[in-house]
Amino acid sequence: MAYQNVNASISPQDIQEIKAALQTVQKKLPFLITLTTEERRKLFKMGDKSLAFVNNSVAAAQSNRDILPASFDVEELVRDYQLVSTLTELLTSMRQLTEQVDDTLLAVGSDAMTSSLTVYDYVKTAAKKTPGLKTIAEQLGERFKAIRSRTTKAASGS
Repeated sequence: MAYQNVNASISPQDIQEIKAALQTVQKKLPFLITLTTEERRKLFKMGDKSLAFVNNSVAAAQSNRDILPASFDVEELVRDYQLVSTLTELLTSMRQLTEQVDDTLLAVGSDAMTSSLTVYDYVKTAAKKTPGLKTIAEQLGERFKAIRSRTTKAASGS
């Protein structure tokens, strides 16, 4: 569906329920971990082809236990594979939701900025003749100070 102006709001009760649902998800996944950048770098990465490889190795291990050392835990491999499959499915759903939230946030933020720029233009114009608006125009203009100073420096060759 093509982007259309989003006209929505979220009630305080809905916000609480959404946060509670997210907390429930976290509670249902108490084993989740956080890796450092270094830890992430050192680990094997598992894509679609790797998932098929692991699936095939699980089948091979289950069918040929006698070729594996006695210390090899086939059941642990099976549990890991099942967890990978389940987490992959959940992550796909979560990514879709995250993408929708991110896209909606971008679109609504753009709408708010566009409207705010219109307000700022009117305030700047009206501030020339309407008492009390100069301070508001300056306050709104603070958003663009850094941009103006960078543009000025670039133009002067600094």
